[in-house]
Amino acid sequence: MQINKIGVVGAGTMGNGIAHVCALSGFDVVLIDMSQEILDRATEKMKKNMGRQVKKEKISQADMDAALKRITNATALEALKDADLVVEAVVEDLKTKKEIFQKLDAICKKDCILSSNTSSISIGDIAQATKRPEKVMGMHFMNPVPMMVLVELVKGKSTSEETINAAREIAEKLGKTPVLVNDSPGFVANRILMPMINEAVWCLNEGVAKAEDVDAVMKLGMNHPMGPLALADLIGLDVCKSILDVMYEGFSDKKYAPCPLLSKKVEEGNLGRKTGKGFYEYGK
Repeated sequence: MQINKIGVVGAGTMGNGIAHVCALSGFDVVLIDMSQEILDRATEKMKKNMGRQVKKEKISQADMDAALKRITNATALEALKDADLVVEAVVEDLKTKKEIFQKLDAICKKDCILSSNTSSISIGDIAQATKRPEKVMGMHFMNPVPMMVLVELVKGKSTSEETINAAREIAEKLGKTPVLVNDSPGFVANRILMPMINEAVWCLNEGVAKAEDVDAVMKLGMNHPMGPLALADLIGLDVCKSILDVMYEGFSDKKYAPCPLLSKKVEEGNLGRKTGKGFYEYGK
């Protein structure tokens, strides 16, 4: 199928990153969020990030200007009625996602692919909210989207090969490397990553080492570009906890239970970079 217009639901960190790469790759993009204020912030962030790419000579000023013109903002899902592909990138909560997919199913044309950027939630469960489960799949982009090349293509039980193939083609046009995975809590990326982050939090919680020393071990000893605690702050501690909760519930295995220190920081609202404080302090 021919995909020309892509809808992105959610203008947060992941949503604006997805809109960014889609627009730069020549697609018309409709970015949706609840308020114009949120959309304006997303637009400014995209301008800033594209501006960095211009300075590094990765794209031209003309590329940036053309990409920004391809992006339309809206506060109503009805703006997606003629979209060919929709990527949902809202909070990691099944109830919220199902409500959005139910609405999208009623609004979008019948051949529109409905995908979720979920990092852990079952695609099969999300698809139950629609009458087109064969057109529902996961497109899990990595953060920061403009820089990271991986996209996990998550195949639900009812997802058709045609849908997967169309999404694979889009991912490649975005300059990404698509990897097909089956529907399982945490998929592959977070099923491996989150227990590592959680164990790093346990090391800190038990006083094995300070945060910077835990991260130094993984950077210098394991050649990781960023330590697990700094990475957790970048992802968002609330997101990390949500993913661990999904896996804990999905597998009924206590090895996925969030460390109490992680839960405490989330309860206190210290969520990482986005709040200025997590395992490290970032100021304003």
